[in-house]
Amino acid sequence: MKYLMNTFSTIAILAIFSLYASCTSEPPKEPTDLTQEVIIPKPVSVTASGGAFTLTETTKIFTQSDGEELDQIARHLSNYLSPATGFDLPVESAGSESDDGHILLQLNDSDTELGEEGYELNITEDALTLAAQQPAGLFRGLQTIRQLLPSGIEKDSLQEMSWKIATGTIRDYPMYEYRGAMLDVARHFFQVDDVKRYIDLIAYYKLNHLHLHLSDDQGWRIEIKSWPKLAEYGGSTQVGGEGGGHYTQEEYTDLVQYAQDRFITIVPEIDMPGHTNAALTSYPELNCSGKAAELYTGIEVGFSTLCTDSEVTYQFVDDVIGELATLTPGPYIHIGGDESHATPMEDYIPFVNRAQEIVLKHGKQVFGWDEIANAELVDNAVVQYWAEAENATKAIEQGGKVIMSPATKTYLDMQYDSTTELGLHWAAYIEVDSAYIWEPTNMVAGVDREHILGIEAPLWSETVTNMDEIEYMAFPRLIGIAEIAWTSPVDRQWEDYRTRLGQHAPYLKALEIDYYASDLVDWKSYE
Repeated sequence: MKYLMNTFSTIAILAIFSLYASCTSEPPKEPTDLTQEVIIPKPVSVTASGGAFTLTETTKIFTQSDGEELDQIARHLSNYLSPATGFDLPVESAGSESDDGHILLQLNDSDTELGEEGYELNITEDALTLAAQQPAGLFRGLQTIRQLLPSGIEKDSLQEMSWKIATGTIRDYPMYEYRGAMLDVARHFFQVDDVKRYIDLIAYYKLNHLHLHLSDDQGWRIEIKSWPKLAEYGGSTQVGGEGGGHYTQEEYTDLVQYAQDRFITIVPEIDMPGHTNAALTSYPELNCSGKAAELYTGIEVGFSTLCTDSEVTYQFVDDVIGELATLTPGPYIHIGGDESHATPMEDYIPFVNRAQEIVLKHGKQVFGWDEIANAELVDNAVVQYWAEAENATKAIEQGGKVIMSPATKTYLDMQYDSTTELGLHWAAYIEVDSAYIWEPTNMVAGVDREHILGIEAPLWSETVTNMDEIEYMAFPRLIGIAEIAWTSPVDRQWEDYRTRLGQHAPYLKALEIDYYASDLVDWKSYE
């Protein structure tokens, strides 16, 4: 009987311990080898020295020099680390104080290899030093620091654990200058807070551009004061017929600043001459018939066109581009130009030529989908390849730069497979491996590394209605595309990446990303 009681007691204790263990968060990370840590995108080089730096309640963040931008980056780091650690992590200018256990952010103009966005992270047992040539590089380095700490660092409540980082040195800089994501806010409208959430997530993976598709047949999403009905009426609905919405100019300005504070450039798109039904419903004079079109809430494409023979159309384009250029500090205005099936080519080419000149008039650089290469491209035009290889080649022949957004690899609204409830599959089914196993320089013959400005992953929103659905379709595919944009092809292999992505799962969980858990990846347990 005594034996049975002892057995029952042991079983009960084990059961309680097991239940406790299953409810606790990730155990404290005890790093010893920096080369074994998971960093996505993969850095240029990592060397280990076998020790650990410990973040404590006495840690401070020092900036090497005074300056609002550097202080703001340091405050970002403090804000990232404080909620989970409970540490105050004050930001101070570096002076004579040399106590151990602190973090130093510094700019080093002489390290030209790092470029605009590279960084060097030196970690010893006594200090963590993040150096960069430019402030953007410091911000990219902050994201690496976050991934080197236990995943609990991403939680917004106090986590009782040790905060250690393995010692060594990381040198890192991007492969491509332009690394972007596109969010279609026209088919379905997404509120300011959702867009800010997306900005935070893409910044975490070192992307640096957010392309906002602000107008389409189903909705016009930006206030234009000289043409107020565009947003008031053209923005009143969305796919499916529910109420739409739009950003006031003040809200748009806030979004632009929020992105800029995270070293992300907003690229606004006004699609034309096709994908313009929302504008055509708002102002009848934009139609060749002089009659307003009906609001449209379906998902077909290619049926709408501005009246390219009318001077009113070009006054409209000038006014819209002018207001948008004033609101947008970034260099680009995206003029769309895709799927203008209702516009004969003999009308399309003159329209695109005039639209480009209007963009230049307002001090911005032309950006457009690959079809605009059928026109006479202005100097420094950027052509976004999504479908027609011939158009990408035409852009190169005219001296343009190319953004690689092949629909078969980067379109995040494509279904993962035939069982995916959201999304479409007209371009392809894109599983997590397919989104990663491609090389930008091998997509189009004649479009080589020197022709490619960067990579962008668009997310169209015909079937995507809320933030959870955005996250499910974007992640984890966007993570792999971010690595393609950042990391040299010689350092990218699927088997290595799928392992690292699986080990990254606790960070996705801590960030509360509603991601697609592909069976192709061995996802690490959260506990």
